[in-house]
Amino acid sequence: MSAASTTFAVVVTCYNYRAFVIEAVDSALAQTRAPLQVIVVDDGSTDGSPELLRERYGDDRRVELVCGPNGGQLIAFRRGLERVRADVVCFLDADDRWGPEYLARIGAVYDARRDVDFVFSDLHLFGNETGHVAYAKRAQDLGYTAVSTYVYGYWYGAPTSALSLRTPWAARCLDLPAEAMASWRLSADNCLVFGASVLGARKYYLPTGQVGYRIHGNNGWWSSRGAVSTYFNRMRSRALINVYGQRVGFDPVFAPDLARFEFKTKPEPDWAELKRYAGLMWRAPAPVWKRLERAARVLSTPLRGRRRR
Repeated sequence: MSAASTTFAVVVTCYNYRAFVIEAVDSALAQTRAPLQVIVVDDGSTDGSPELLRERYGDDRRVELVCGPNGGQLIAFRRGLERVRADVVCFLDADDRWGPEYLARIGAVYDARRDVDFVFSDLHLFGNETGHVAYAKRAQDLGYTAVSTYVYGYWYGAPTSALSLRTPWAARCLDLPAEAMASWRLSADNCLVFGASVLGARKYYLPTGQVGYRIHGNNGWWSSRGAVSTYFNRMRSRALINVYGQRVGFDPVFAPDLARFEFKTKPEPDWAELKRYAGLMWRAPAPVWKRLERAARVLSTPLRGRRRR
């Protein structure tokens, strides 16, 4: 397999976003590195989206239309994934858009790093708000993140339109029991982010500057960020993480003891990550002196020229 042979499928999911979906799909079709597939899943829209999509793309061989009854975002993800034949699947919400270099930039990582399973990017807000949402200031190989996610519920990822992962990993993340499926009709990107971490995918953060996240007042988590919503979302997330943890046999008592091995997979951890893993060392079932020693060793890791913050 040649270095530049990674193929990409784009799954665009739409529910009553007739006003936006064409811009999203066209942005996927306009990539300088063309995807192998653009799969548009309409999840039972009642605003004329299916008719518009058929009129616009019905004769376009580059686009596969999947229209079905409403089942929620997670079901839409799965319907799209069933059609994927490419090495990597990228997800794009119908109200968002990509710059033309998005696939080229994440593709360079997948081509060069066969060990990387999951790449996520930064986002630029547009519409009712403007701004920049970024995991970090620079690209980071995050290594493996299973223990940190399982113990802390830490979210190594981004909203849907800035997520990509190798197709077998997406299939594993979206293979969930019925009760979990029912809980994640919305914000199903959590299933990709938490699932990939706990199941053992290697993650990489790449700020591409190419993902546009539209703010228009009906954006799921963005429009419901109050204390009550946050509380119930945290409970749902903990339950979801436990589902994945049970699948791989995580022991909540001894998981922190694995943190020292997981930490060694991170080439350039930032200060926040150092503190996170030092805390994990302290939770490990070991004598106090051993936990202090391990935590101190983590905190003394060189930051390779970056200031502690």
